Amino acid sequence: MTTFDDREHAYENKFAHDANTQFKAEARCNKLLAKWAGALLEKDVEAYAAELIAADFEEAGREDVLRKLVADLAGKADEATIRAKMAECMAEAKRQLELG
Repeated sequence: MTTFDDREHAYENKFAHDANTQFKAEARCNKLLAKWAGALLEKDVEAYAAELIAADFEEAGREDVLRKLVADLAGKADEATIRAKMAECMAEAKRQLELG
């Protein structure tokens, strides 16, 4: 193999690793959000986490999860609060993944 092939292979592996890590972080973030929102809604956390995960597959990005949370938490939390909680949960999810 040439150096170029080695470098290409390394970039492909890094891309796959980063995509996998991002997927895991989003899934863990959804769990953390479900814990928070489930408590506010007085719903079962596991059932609500499944609803958030399903909502997350509607489109690329996190806006689908935001829309679901805004609709579900109407009157209990505003959009700014939900966005802040989403950012907080994503940071916590990434921290947890780094710790293993």
